[in-house]
Amino acid sequence: MFASGVAMKPPAIPASKKPAIAKGQRVRLSEGEKQAQELAASTYPGLPARMAAVALIAEMASGGAEERFAGEVIHPKMLPLEPRDRALARSIAIASTRHLGTIRRVLGKLLERGLPKGAGQLEAILICAAAQILYLDVPDHAAVDLAVRGVRLDPKTAAFAAMVNGVLRNLARQRQELTADCTPLATDTPNWLALRWRKNYGDAAAEAIAKAHGDEPTLDITVKRDPEHWAQVLGGIVTPTGSVRLRDHTAIADLPGYEAGEWWVQDAAAAIPARLLHVAPGMRVADLCAAPGGKTAQLAAAGADVTAVDRSAERLKRLSINMERLNLQVESLVADVANFKAAPFDAILVDAPCLATGTIRRHPDVAWTKRSGDIATLVQLQTRILDRAALLLRPGGRMVYCTCSLEPEEGEMQIAALLRRNPDLIRDPIDAAEVGGLQECLNASGEWRSLPFHMQASEPRLSGLDGFFAARLVRKGEVQ
Repeated sequence: MFASGVAMKPPAIPASKKPAIAKGQRVRLSEGEKQAQELAASTYPGLPARMAAVALIAEMASGGAEERFAGEVIHPKMLPLEPRDRALARSIAIASTRHLGTIRRVLGKLLERGLPKGAGQLEAILICAAAQILYLDVPDHAAVDLAVRGVRLDPKTAAFAAMVNGVLRNLARQRQELTADCTPLATDTPNWLALRWRKNYGDAAAEAIAKAHGDEPTLDITVKRDPEHWAQVLGGIVTPTGSVRLRDHTAIADLPGYEAGEWWVQDAAAAIPARLLHVAPGMRVADLCAAPGGKTAQLAAAGADVTAVDRSAERLKRLSINMERLNLQVESLVADVANFKAAPFDAILVDAPCLATGTIRRHPDVAWTKRSGDIATLVQLQTRILDRAALLLRPGGRMVYCTCSLEPEEGEMQIAALLRRNPDLIRDPIDAAEVGGLQECLNASGEWRSLPFHMQASEPRLSGLDGFFAARLVRKGEVQ
């Protein structure tokens, strides 16, 4: 079944115990007919993009590679595609994941006897087709026809082509009544997350978080200098926090200033933590858990002498590539951050590994691939990293800890525990003026806590930002 083994997955489409199917009969084909259909379908316009999306959804079900939907990362499944097809495949996969709960619910209503067992990627094909019918600007007939062609490519699914055709046509006809009882929080959010957000933020905020996750996020960039100029050049606006937010989604590498290294992609909320350090030229700064390097670039662009540390050599390779494009010099070190040793730093940024539930707008697969039990493991790791960072901070130095998580255990509670363990550290409250006047994103302790529905703009499509937590600390004593 789809998402097998993932805790608190959306209500599953029941599996049929019999080979019989609803809305159609098995189609028995000779081997020659199968080969002919496969050859014809594999070259049919639009089908490669659909099948790449299907492969991504099937991979997510099996707990495969992360960063499927990262803006600058080209997933291996996408490499053979032309740029236009690559963008379409990505859109289908994201819509399928963003609305996974609703899609599975409506498909469950249409499959009278459930999904047949041992049918390979049948469910992933149905999910991707349903996403096109319900949420994308794709003609219904195209979504249905290409799904049927995709089913016929695989001997495990070919016999169910008639069923797929019938189910999807019924979905197109009955979409409104089938989705009438679906809501972002109740249907498209795993129950364990919905319960946590209701408890931690209240019912209204939890509903608003889930609703924001259903919207296509904007593309934000951080520029080295003159954001007003680049907003004009790129057709965007300058956010209150100083990021440039683009009005339209365009191939990143084709935009002016990309090749010249004038800017990099970074959500407006993700750009806040590095700014809170207020580094100056010549300051010795550590960026712990640094890859892929957006915050590293901010620190280096401010003139700091940056040491970027990460345990992943592969991710640091990406960081180095990014720094080369941006014409920025940093020292990169592969090391276990929790055991990293060095002379004390003037400033430290700790961008800790976390559950990443604040990034569900951009990475909707996070909602379905994380488990509640992951939090305790991550909190232990964050604790070790924070304790090491405290030892590496020079007296009088500043440290910013941040996570892209909505879970208090990885944010507010983590800092409270750190301060109890380390009396030499004190909280340095963040002022609203430092974050574009966004008082709504500051808690009573002066810590940054953004939620996906914060930073509303006059145009809905220019609103919102990732969920982030950041706290600034200072070590007592004079700078030596």
